[in-house]
Amino acid sequence: MIVAELSILPVGTGRTGVSEYVKAAIGALKQADVRIVPRAMATEIEAKDLETLLFAVKLAHEAVVAKGAKRVVTTLRIDHRLDKEASIESKLRSIGSYDE
Repeated sequence: MIVAELSILPVGTGRTGVSEYVKAAIGALKQADVRIVPRAMATEIEAKDLETLLFAVKLAHEAVVAKGAKRVVTTLRIDHRLDKEASIESKLRSIGSYDE
């Protein structure tokens, strides 16, 4: 399992708030075969493989463009464990702060 963190920042919208764009990106991610956990500053994603993850990110990026952003800055951090299965929960448990 791949765990990733995604942040998409629309620029050139003429607005300070970005929730409309975040909702569009999350809606697009829900159409992909990934698990998403929206957080305050970024969205965490679990994907079965790199191809699936990158496809989901592409959908989210394109959704923000479709909402009218004149510029889009997408930041993706990927944790791809090959030695054992990993998940958002297992990463949090390993540091003792998982209580969902």
